[in-house]
Amino acid sequence: MNAVERRQRPQSVDVLIVDDEEDIRELLELSLMRLGLACDAVGTVADAIARLEARRYRLCLTDMRLPDGDGLGLVEHIQAHCPGLPVAVITAFGSIETAIRALKLGAFDFVTKPVELKALRELVTHALRLGATGDKAAGTTPERALIGHSPAFMQLRAQAEKLARNQAPVFIHGESGTGKEVIARFIHSLGTRTAGPFVPVNCGAISPELMESEFFGHRKGSFTGAASDKQGLFQAASGGTLFLDEIGELPLAMQVKLLRAIQERAVRPVGAHAEEPVDVRLLSASHQDLGRLVAEGRFRQDLFFRINVITLRMPPLRERREDIPALAEHILARLAAREGGAPRRLSAAALHALQGYAFPGNVRELENLLERACAMCEGDEIDAADIELYPDQTASGWLTDSAAGPFGFQVPGDFGDHGGGGEPGQEPAADDAERLRIIRALEQTRWNRSAAARNLGMTLRQLRYRLQKWGME
Repeated sequence: MNAVERRQRPQSVDVLIVDDEEDIRELLELSLMRLGLACDAVGTVADAIARLEARRYRLCLTDMRLPDGDGLGLVEHIQAHCPGLPVAVITAFGSIETAIRALKLGAFDFVTKPVELKALRELVTHALRLGATGDKAAGTTPERALIGHSPAFMQLRAQAEKLARNQAPVFIHGESGTGKEVIARFIHSLGTRTAGPFVPVNCGAISPELMESEFFGHRKGSFTGAASDKQGLFQAASGGTLFLDEIGELPLAMQVKLLRAIQERAVRPVGAHAEEPVDVRLLSASHQDLGRLVAEGRFRQDLFFRINVITLRMPPLRERREDIPALAEHILARLAAREGGAPRRLSAAALHALQGYAFPGNVRELENLLERACAMCEGDEIDAADIELYPDQTASGWLTDSAAGPFGFQVPGDFGDHGGGGEPGQEPAADDAERLRIIRALEQTRWNRSAAARNLGMTLRQLRYRLQKWGME
């Protein structure tokens, strides 16, 4: 194309289609034209790169197999030279592994051949919405939701902002209380689904007998007590994001059904005869090591690979101590707004004590400590004496990651240590530390187990299991 021809043609077109099959190109063009979109269609990687240099596009659809290369190479080229352009890949049925590789390289989403028009319309709608909503969302709610400027936190934020630009399933891994749901909401608010619902689900809090009905809904009369039709969580999140917290708690039988729902993008309500299509982005989280659960046979490997396309690690609070002053100020302001009056201040000694503490319960524990300190403090300033820290859990008393305790945090070697010559049957120091932490949480809530479990960052079922193990149920 010469310079005169380039000047005569419009400099902005909606969609670039890259596929070596002419009938596929025509089908896609016709489908997109019905949506009012202008298209360019080419059959090779070289032609696609030439068009990208000559014009601006809002979306690129590319086949994975092309005569002079593949879609993965084009995805990489677009990420390097057109980083704001969403690119979706078209892959053959059964080639999900290749599509996942494309998502990891930065692709927005994928569709399988034969291309279903409904799925194509949903993909295009979300992709074109990306540029229109991303900048607007970035300057509002997420800025207030994420507090911190430490290197570990800024790296996390940058990763989350990148993940918000695609539809890939994300697995968020981190200790209890690190803010996994906060970062999931951040990803949702910056993405193309920000106008849709964000539906959080604690998988460990749903009775196994009701899980299928809760996730997929049910029809009237499908079982005793089903007095009317009920919408499931997947349907409630349609057009938005479904966040499955503590996904490692799902029973194996439910894992099979969840895998099918993710693969088919459809669910079948209990008592229904046909599946219903759903359009959700899936985010999941757990404080457990899912790889270990797979090795132990407690989590399906195929589901693990499907939800773990991209892993986002939440740094514990002890790795971002620089953020404690800003977090504390934010929490104290929120407590003051709730109770009325001016926010309390932290003395230098109190702030020093907090920054020297290991925070096994992370940000959630910081919130609980400050709320208790506000209740006990008589003046406007919180001093170190007003903050009740757990014994021997200062930064200097903690071991390396190889000594991680049952919650994923490190247990001090001298805490409750009985020595190598202890009596047979004595519990290890890690178990003592966990039991003391749970007892104190129960005492603080007057043995309200639901409230204690919530403060500890575990499910009620997990708390009951530990109490039964120690003969305290």
